[in-house]
Amino acid sequence: MTPAPLAARLRVPTGPLFFPVTAYGLDGSLDLDTFRAHVRRGIEAGAAAVFACCGTGEFHALTPEEFETCVRAAVDETAGRVPVVAGAGYGTALAVRYARLAHAAGADGLLAMPPYLVVAGQEGLLRHYREVAAATPLPVIVYQRDNVVLTPETVVGLARTDGIIGLKDGLGDLDLMQRIVSAVRTEAPGDFLYFNGLPTAEQTQLAYAAIGVPLYSSAVFCFAPEIALAFHRALATGDERTAHRLLDGFYRPFVELRAQGRGYAVSLVKAGVRLRGLDVGEVRPPLHEPGEDHVKQLAQLIERGYALLEEGR
Repeated sequence: MTPAPLAARLRVPTGPLFFPVTAYGLDGSLDLDTFRAHVRRGIEAGAAAVFACCGTGEFHALTPEEFETCVRAAVDETAGRVPVVAGAGYGTALAVRYARLAHAAGADGLLAMPPYLVVAGQEGLLRHYREVAAATPLPVIVYQRDNVVLTPETVVGLARTDGIIGLKDGLGDLDLMQRIVSAVRTEAPGDFLYFNGLPTAEQTQLAYAAIGVPLYSSAVFCFAPEIALAFHRALATGDERTAHRLLDGFYRPFVELRAQGRGYAVSLVKAGVRLRGLDVGEVRPPLHEPGEDHVKQLAQLIERGYALLEEGR
């Protein structure tokens, strides 16, 4: 049986959206076996989709060859059980190249990362994403963050573009997102998808859901899938008591720890994966590893998170 289109598979996810880290060996080269094991564990734990080689997966640090190899490995490990979405970014020509590599590797969709370095106007951004969408048959989710801040009018233009199926927000401006959701709902009605893409999105997901952004990425799922699943279930069932217990006892302290270092949205997650027994290696420069004290705090926090799950049983 042919799988449903990506948008239909993502609209009501059965579990967290999984953004695996990319594994490296001691010499810094790609460790494909460990990456496969990481992806496999995530699927077995209940991931609804695999977003390979995106922000948490250090898209910025991968060569095109490594990117295609990792995406292909993720596709092989999922074996169609869940969709695989791959990152694509930099300037338009390179973003198109990465999109085509992802398509050749068997990905089901693309997460269009912000263009490199430049702060572009709305007309240029719209043209950029339309060219990426036209480059392959893969559906595209546009990632708003950093140097990409879109107006409601631009997002309406994206929603009207063949091949663009959604917007992931990593900016955190709820007023802007509410205006975007409203504009698309009135001017381009349909099934456009919205994702909360802030680091540790669980911390803000109650607010995002209230304005019509029901989907979110979960970096915590990389190293503590049971905690991420419990929070996901709590949101799906309206169990505010569990959601608040996890927010107060685990997610808020984790966000506060993450704020202690630049790049910790990636390197702290990788440290968490290693703490749970899978040696995915260190981050590549220019990111850096968290300090020893911060890793100890993370270990204590993970232990506390699992204790909270036991308290709720």
